[in-house]
Parts: sequence; C-alpha cells; structure tokens
Amino acid sequence: MVANSGKSVRLFLVDGTPGGLVTAEIMNWTGHLLAGPRSDLPALLRREEARRTGVYLLLGDAPDSVGGLQVYIGEGDDISTRLTSHAREKDFWERAVLLTSKDANLTKAHARYLESRFLQIARTAQRSELQNGTAPPLIALPEGDISDMEYFISQALIALPVLGVNVLRGPAVTTAIAEAVIDTSSPKEAEVRFVLANRNDNRIAYATEVDGEFTVLAGSQVRQKQNGNGSYVTLRERLERDGTIDASTDPAVFTKNQVFASPSAAAAIVAGRSANGRTAWTEEISGLSYGAWQNRDLEDFSHE
Repeated sequence: MVANSGKSVRLFLVDGTPGGLVTAEIMNWTGHLLAGPRSDLPALLRREEARRTGVYLLLGDAPDSVGGLQVYIGEGDDISTRLTSHAREKDFWERAVLLTSKDANLTKAHARYLESRFLQIARTAQRSELQNGTAPPLIALPEGDISDMEYFISQALIALPVLGVNVLRGPAVTTAIAEAVIDTSSPKEAEVRFVLANRNDNRIAYATEVDGEFTVLAGSQVRQKQNGNGSYVTLRERLERDGTIDASTDPAVFTKNQVFASPSAAAAIVAGRSANGRTAWTEEISGLSYGAWQNRDLEDFSHE
C-alpha cells in the first residue's frame, strides 16, 4: 500500500473575495499565514494575528528580475508596528504576508532565527530581488528550538506557494545536463527534457518542467550577447552578474539550473533575442514543440 504524501492546506477568504485578506493553515501545524494587498493594510493591521511575534514578507513587482518580484523579509515582536513603519518608508511593496503561530509560542529569538533562515533561502532560490540591506547571522538557539523552527520553515515553504508566493521556493530540478538520465521505457514528466538548438553555431540548451516550473539546465549553451533592449537585456545582465551565466566563453554557458517565469523568457535568454517558447523549445524524444507537447493528451478528451 502506497503511503499518502498529500497535504491539506486550509484557505479562508476573510472578506469573501479572492483579492482580499486570506489566511492559510496546514493540519497539525501550529503556524499561521495571513496575506493581503497593501490596499487592505488597515484591515490587516486590525487582525489579532498582526499583533503577534513573527516574520513577514513585503512583495512588489520587479519586471527585470528572474521571478518578476522584489521582496523585503523582516521580523517583529508586534508585526503591526513594523508594517505601519514600512507603509510610510517603503514604496515598492503591494502585498504583505505574515507568518505567525496559532499558539503564540514564537519568541523574539525564534522570529530572528526565522528571518535569517528565510533570507538565506531567498538568496539561494534567486527568484526575487531582495530589498534587505543587511544579512543578520543565525542566532544561537537550543537544539530542540532549532528543530522546531526548521519544521516551521518546512511547512511554511509548502503553504506559501499555495498563496502564490514563490520567492522562497527552491528549484525542483537539481540535475545538470551531464547527469540527466531519461528512462524512455517508463516516461515521467520529471524526466522529459526540451531542447533549443541553433544550427548556425551548434549551440544547444536543455530545459525541463517540474512542478509546473520551466527550468533551464546547467551546462546549457546560450548566445554570447543579448540583442535588442528592454527587460530581457536587463535580465541577462543580472544572470551574468550573479554568476548564473558565464559569458567569458563563446557560446556562454549556464553554470547552474535556473527557473524562469515562462518558456518564452527562457528561450529569449538562450537565443539572445525575443522568442516564443511554445514553439522554440522541442521535446527531446518526440520532437514535438513545447506547445504541442502540452496539448498532447487533449485530443483524447475531445472524443469523450
């Protein structure tokens, strides 16, 4: 009998609208999430959860970053006082997410530990532009408290994407091109690879889609220079600055796996120009375009 690894995440729309305040909880987890737009900040601040000790994320758009978001991560004994201050001092954010505990057992030390760990995770994930000016070190906690906080983090990382917050989400794929193995006798979605090749200079890049995310694999070759102007040029510059792309060679190379907001964004960086990812990427074995591969099973439903 196969064990059920599913999770039950309970969402509650506070005012009955999808764009307003929303809470999230996981069964048998003491953590509690409260999220809302900046326009609903007065209502959020009146909530009892906002006066608890915990950590918070402030999110805003950043079109030129890989994930299209910028984030500030903080902590407080009374989160509401911190949010009130940020409302006056920080203009970039449009959404706030509060992480607290239903049993009110989080202490200031716990919150500082969580803040430091979430900042570490955000830097590793590289899905957003961090607005924090400092990187507080991990504080010393008793061994049991560290275990509790790491479990808190593991559950928060499950609940946050359910709310559409992916800035702390780690890459689902860790296999580079040289290590990728595809078992064609038992195909699985996680094993499917997509190819974008350029016949003119023999460049080739590989990508895969896991858990709904499009990821270019380490070792993929990309055009040495990005043509044109606009957001993709800025994004390419960011990827070179943080070492994701090594442009010291021709062709340039991805040094690690990189999640993109869409197949088209990935194709644009690989090709060095604007590109339609649904047609540019092809499935490695069948030769189907990415778009055709996505729709491969729809024919069966049309006859039902």
